[in-house]
Amino acid sequence: MYSRHKISYQNKLFLLIVTFALVLVCCFITFQYRREKTFKAEMLNSQLQIFNMQFLDALAVGASPRDFFEEHRNYLDGLRVTVLDAAGNVRYDSGNGNPAAMPNHGGRHEVAQALQNGTGFTIRRLSESTNTDYFYSAMYDGHDTIVRSALPYSLTLRDILSADRHFLWFMLGVTLLLCAIGYLVTRTLGLNMARLRSFSEAMDRGENITDPPTFPNDELGEISKHIVGLYLRLRQASADIEREHAAALHEQQEKIRIKRQLTNNINHELKTPVSSIKGYLETIIATPDMDETVRNAFISKSYAQTERLQQLIADISTITRLDEASDKIACSDVVLNRIIDEIAAEMPLKPKEQQMRIRCNFGRDLHIEGNADMLASIFRNLTDNAVAYSGGRDIFITLLAENDESYLFSFADNGIGVEEKHLPHLFERFYRVDKGRSRKMGGTGLGLSIVKNAVIFHGGTIEVRNRAEGGLEFIFSLAKNRRKKEEQKTLTNT
Repeated sequence: MYSRHKISYQNKLFLLIVTFALVLVCCFITFQYRREKTFKAEMLNSQLQIFNMQFLDALAVGASPRDFFEEHRNYLDGLRVTVLDAAGNVRYDSGNGNPAAMPNHGGRHEVAQALQNGTGFTIRRLSESTNTDYFYSAMYDGHDTIVRSALPYSLTLRDILSADRHFLWFMLGVTLLLCAIGYLVTRTLGLNMARLRSFSEAMDRGENITDPPTFPNDELGEISKHIVGLYLRLRQASADIEREHAAALHEQQEKIRIKRQLTNNINHELKTPVSSIKGYLETIIATPDMDETVRNAFISKSYAQTERLQQLIADISTITRLDEASDKIACSDVVLNRIIDEIAAEMPLKPKEQQMRIRCNFGRDLHIEGNADMLASIFRNLTDNAVAYSGGRDIFITLLAENDESYLFSFADNGIGVEEKHLPHLFERFYRVDKGRSRKMGGTGLGLSIVKNAVIFHGGTIEVRNRAEGGLEFIFSLAKNRRKKEEQKTLTNT
């Protein structure tokens, strides 16, 4: 965790830049100061060398050193001249009346330079004879004479040789400008680092970040944006996984609830036929001398109840297959027209009061790659539902629309319809609008639930509504190729 007592990265970087700028400026000032001082010293030396050359020329034509100096002593203020031989012995010194008493000058720096190079100078050295600092400039004629001129290192000369102070102020301004630029740069960098640090701390706390910080369009900004993007994608992926896990858990719990409800409903539904069969058989057994007509009536009723049990078991088996083993249900090419033709052919075999006219507008064979039994259960259960409860005379099976992937159908009757409050529950297992009439008609309460699951198995959806002209209408779709539909669904989820 970031500590407030630590020096921030921004301040560290700013101090580093300031230190670097100061070192760079100091080095440059030192170099420039030395360079300027050397340049001024060389300029002063050039002036003195001109005088030295004139002095040597005068001596060469026999002039007296004292007379020439007296003539030119105002050439520069405080000028002093010494004439030496090649061995360094003093012949003449304008500041000392007794040259013979003066020590040998051969070891002096400017004299040694003149003997070696023809000229030489020393910026500042204490004179032993006058106890004063001087600027010395010497010239050798190449034979036996050296002329050395000197100026006292006074305040005036010091000012002449010193560096220009305007340059120092200029460099100070440059230093302050560099510091200001460094501050602005490090401040921008520091703000970006602070944003990134704050974002990383929020990441560490696992916060849900909906408004990520903004970064500039530079390399650090790009890196920061990349890190933010990675975190947001990771967060989204984690949220998707959690959502999928919650959905899977909910689905599993829902399946458990439905199974428990189905088990309870099955137990309840089994009690009625089993109790009826048991009652009829107990009565027959307990009454050996029962009238033959009554006995046959009891046996017929027991048989009817066994058929109801058989239908209930078949429906439960179908529901179980759709819930738990749908991937093992075989599929093949199915022509829907043949299924409807079979249902229509069975209609005249029903009691006259249950017969309905089936009107279908397909006009051509409709092929589906699916399961024949499941597709037949869709149209057969819808037909049985209309026959048992609609009270109408006609069933209308209509192809509403078609595309490359699916068909859209309408299955309607012209009966009495259903109260609106029952419509949302019609596909629920064991749901009955009229429980007494449903059991009387032999229904199991699973028919429409089987229809819905069979439609879903074939990649479709189904809904129900009352028709404006009377009766009930089911609108449902079926995929032309169930396997292809499942593959596309899997790819989409992936």
